[in-house]
Amino acid sequence: MTAMATWNTRGLRGSTLEELLNRTNEIYLEKGLALIQKIPTPITPLKIDKEHRHITLAYFEQKSTVDYIGAVQGVPVCFDAKECTSDTFALQNIHAHQVQFMTDFEKQGGVAFLVLFFSMRNELFYLPYRDMMRFWNRAKEGGRKSFRYVELDQHYYLEPKNGLLVPYLDGLQRDLSLRD
Repeated sequence: MTAMATWNTRGLRGSTLEELLNRTNEIYLEKGLALIQKIPTPITPLKIDKEHRHITLAYFEQKSTVDYIGAVQGVPVCFDAKECTSDTFALQNIHAHQVQFMTDFEKQGGVAFLVLFFSMRNELFYLPYRDMMRFWNRAKEGGRKSFRYVELDQHYYLEPKNGLLVPYLDGLQRDLSLRD
């Protein structure tokens, strides 16, 4: 795969991946292609630095669901963004409550997926729900508690184009075509 030269050599970090997804979502909205919202994680502040106006200590109020939710051309979608620093993605980075939410979402006719960033390779992938569940169920049945980069369907590699650094609608289009 082609390296994404537009990103710095340190690679993408979680917050940068989120920023790129947020910008991608803005472009998709501007073009009338999708309406996707970032779901904030609910927290309760414990300590606040009043001088600098920021939270210094907090706890999560409840388990969050996924990072993003919305609609693409009438198709309900939800997805989570995950980063991996090696060629092996540990399934412990996906929480059971997220899997349950995505499963329930799919049962209601929506499309759930992950956007994966492999920072050492500087590569992004769309991981369809069905593939995520194949890895998840394999682990539940006593198999590997992770999956390897080489196990990913290379057709879901997300190639930056037209100003979009995370063009996940390309993955969604392929995912939908294989569901028909």
